[in-house]
This record gives sequence, C-alpha cells and structure tokens, in this order.
Amino acid sequence: MDLEVSPALTIPESELGWRFSRSSGPGGQHVNTTDSRVELSWNVAGSAALTDSQRLMLVTRLERRLVAGVITVTASEQRSQLRNREIALAKLSDLVAEGLAPEAARRRATKPTRGSNRRRLAAKEQRAATKRQRRRPSIE
Repeated sequence: MDLEVSPALTIPESELGWRFSRSSGPGGQHVNTTDSRVELSWNVAGSAALTDSQRLMLVTRLERRLVAGVITVTASEQRSQLRNREIALAKLSDLVAEGLAPEAARRRATKPTRGSNRRRLAAKEQRAATKRQRRRPSIE
C-alpha cells in the first residue's frame, strides 16, 4: 500500500520502515500485552520517489526533524495498531506535503490610510473621554 502524498508524489511501500512497541496511555491491561505504538520511518535522502529539487527542499525545510536523512513519525493515540498505522501514514503524508508546499508570497508592507488613522485617533479620544467621566470629581 503506497503512500500518496499528492498527485505528483507517491512514496512506495518498500521505502517505508515500520517499528512496533508497547504503548502507554488508554487500554488498561491490553496495553501491556500488545505492540500498538507505531513508528514509521522514511529515508528522505535516499528516496527514489523524489526529484533532486524535491529532495533538497525537504531536507532544508525538515532538517530539524531528520536524523541522518531519515524522518520518523510515531502514533500511539489509539488502542489498535491498525488505527495507529493509519494515523502515522497520515502524519507522514501531511509533513511531506507541508515540506513541499510552495512558499507563501511575502506581504508587501503598506502605510495606514489617512482615514483609518483619523478613525483610530477619534476612537482613542472617545475612550479617553469615557474614562475621564468615570473619575471622581475634583474638590474645587
């Protein structure tokens, strides 16, 4: 079962590495007997599914999550190993899609308009007048 990240990128199942271990959390005594925690690993640096530009983009954007070019996600939220596998696949897919997403356009800084400045100052003056009226009257 290959992991489809986007229509342009599908990670073959042969490149995905699975590890299972005992999970903490909900499940009672069931947790002590089953390996429901899932670790999913994928070698970004050595993947044949990526182009050179995609690989470079992922390595630079996800460098804090990579260990020797391998990205690892874990899932232990559910009691079922199958459900945790699905969650781990979704997490990896989201992470890779986010790493390959084009950068958002930079915001061009603009000055506030004269009208908006005038409205801001009028509102500020109104708040000040309201607070002035709340004060205790002077003794004079």
